[in-house]
Amino acid sequence: MRDYEKEIDELWEEIAALRAAINDQNFEPERHENAREAGREPYTEGRENVRVMHNMHPDKRLSEMMEELCETADAEDSSGRITYLGVFSSGGRQSNWIKKAASCDDLMSLAESGMASKVLACLGNATKLKILVELLKSPKTVAELTEVCGLGSTGQAYHHMKPLLAADVIAEKTDGDGRGRYIVRSQSVQGIIMLLAGISDMVDENYTKGAWE
Repeated sequence: MRDYEKEIDELWEEIAALRAAINDQNFEPERHENAREAGREPYTEGRENVRVMHNMHPDKRLSEMMEELCETADAEDSSGRITYLGVFSSGGRQSNWIKKAASCDDLMSLAESGMASKVLACLGNATKLKILVELLKSPKTVAELTEVCGLGSTGQAYHHMKPLLAADVIAEKTDGDGRGRYIVRSQSVQGIIMLLAGISDMVDENYTKGAWE
């Protein structure tokens, strides 16, 4: 019998590992203490629209990037800007991405237009997420996915894969041996990783500073 509780714990461990890979350094308590001693305690500078956050991270380069984002958002009177970058390597494949100063207003418009709900709906259960995680690890046949995801039949696997295929998140690729294997499409890799990073942020307050309340 499958131990679902253990599998969920393992999935959270994978998310934590992905988070650690995406974020170069962690906001550990001792680092905050070192920041105080060095006169680098985080503080905000008042502006008309967005407060500029200084010394938010022990890495000076990241703190400077945060200041630039705040200043840009303040100058254009927008809700904010977000910069992100990362690398994911698995199964002999690698994806790197960098996006600078993406508009938070544009991102929120994805929810307002209904696009975000459509994408989340096609990802929105444990089985589909398990399929995506397995395909991120390495390309797999339907039979392999059926086995590793603990599904009863290939028909069940196809049922969960259908919306992912329709949304162009995954695709079938024929390898040199003539067998069809499914992969996560290259343009979807960072989206999935960043979605997991966002979920991790929702349950971990250590990376958040500012005056929200």
